[in-house]
Amino acid sequence: MGCDYPIIQTAMGWVALPELVAATSNAGAFGFLALATAGPKEAIEMMDQTLSLTDKPFGVNFHMFQPGADEIVQAILDRKIKAVSYSRSPTPDYIKAFKQQGIVCIPTVGALKHAIKAEQLGADALVIQGSEGGGHTGSTPTTLLLSSVLENVEIPVVAAGGFRDGSGLAASLAWGACGIAMGTRFMMTEESPVPSKTKEAYLSAQVEEIKITKKFDGLSHRLIFNKYIQKIDRSNPISLFIMSVSSAWKYKQITKASFSDLFKSFVAMLKGDDLTISQSIMSANSPAIIQKAMVEGSPHEGAMPSGQVAGIISNLPSCQDLIDQIMDEFGVAADNFKKIQDKL
Repeated sequence: MGCDYPIIQTAMGWVALPELVAATSNAGAFGFLALATAGPKEAIEMMDQTLSLTDKPFGVNFHMFQPGADEIVQAILDRKIKAVSYSRSPTPDYIKAFKQQGIVCIPTVGALKHAIKAEQLGADALVIQGSEGGGHTGSTPTTLLLSSVLENVEIPVVAAGGFRDGSGLAASLAWGACGIAMGTRFMMTEESPVPSKTKEAYLSAQVEEIKITKKFDGLSHRLIFNKYIQKIDRSNPISLFIMSVSSAWKYKQITKASFSDLFKSFVAMLKGDDLTISQSIMSANSPAIIQKAMVEGSPHEGAMPSGQVAGIISNLPSCQDLIDQIMDEFGVAADNFKKIQDKL
């Protein structure tokens, strides 16, 4: 993918903006721009801004069912963006267009069956996210998911879920992955656009406070269980439905989508994902409620997606310092491994 080190910064809505992505790629890792919460005009502007901030390769992440997807895909092709990341409801025609132009297709999956399907649809590589990871996540721990996926696919696999340092990078390579992907660790850096009050909430979070709920948006979602999320987790179906309708309206305003666009996205999710009607309706909760914490700086009134690893992170380095530290730690881990090999 053209980066110096086998480290990916994952796409996080409201977080993986041009400044963070450029800082990541300039430091030698590979950054992904988060476009899933953007309308087509904003998405194109974000791509162009990132291109103005770095001459290093980077990728973009988007939902192939989101409003304005055709325009976003064409912009990716026109700008020859290095890679695309996607997860839910992939569109075969889009994947074919990307592959014809040599754009690396590297979807993120959280289950073995999705990994196998992604390879069948033409993925060039995979990011597999174990249950330790933040946001939408599966139920299988990273090491077990990685092992099962490697046994069943032929394409390269990047491991995500629980990584933060050079020892983790060394371990992932020993397990058979070709690198690591990190979201929470990059979100907790100087260049991350997350408001300081929200970053402080992440720094103070304990491992046991970072849990999974399906009440938030119908899917398994790992979040910091602040009082707001605790309330949602105790909510009944009627109150959750009302909240989802309200969130859908906010999402419409965020993306400037028409009602027709929203309906098409809803149908695409039903066709492409293992989602029920209620889960598809609830999916609107994610962007609207996450925005409250990650953009407006009100961590106790919104949702904070987080990997469990946040519970053991205590600093906010620059992206360059983070990558330098990871590679120094990796060197030490590799030396220790060699010493063990020499003794055997």
